[in-house]
Amino acid sequence: MPRSSTGPAVAVLTAAALGVVGFLGYQAKATAPDHRTQERRSSHANDAKGRTKDKAEKNSTALPGGSGTGVRVVYALGDSRVWLVGADGKATRTFPVGASSASPEPGTYQVTSRNPSGVGSDGVQVEHIVVFHQDGGVTFGFSAAMDGAMPDPQAQKKTGAVRESRADGTALWEFAQPGTKVVVIK
Repeated sequence: MPRSSTGPAVAVLTAAALGVVGFLGYQAKATAPDHRTQERRSSHANDAKGRTKDKAEKNSTALPGGSGTGVRVVYALGDSRVWLVGADGKATRTFPVGASSASPEPGTYQVTSRNPSGVGSDGVQVEHIVVFHQDGGVTFGFSAAMDGAMPDPQAQKKTGAVRESRADGTALWEFAQPGTKVVVIK
């Protein structure tokens, strides 16, 4: 049986294709925002001039006023953001979160339980579960999905998962001990 000469050509084409895919992946990562909620800066600087003060404040990472005092976790529903606040009233960390299909009412709660890992009410394997409220059969808590998944805010089943990245989940886990105040604001 004669040998085919297409083998080396296929190998060269496959290697070239893998090289191109690798380069495109590197290029995409290098130009992607550091965080999923960051916007890429537009070259149209004038676009920002039309923003109102309220919108600029809403997108700010500064600790919102009226969010309580003392050691606390602040969860802003409208901004989908969490702040970890020390005894001096200064935020030690802030990060975006993904909310689920149900949200707690604004108010002050406290961490009632913690679990190092488990399965979320949406069926996703999670870690660093920090529960702070239950209402009408819905448990509200912070957690990080092992696979990085965020909850579906449009899901039919009402779940109270507030998801963060695994790194942010670890920080919240270490910060929010049982009894720690959780302030939910609009």
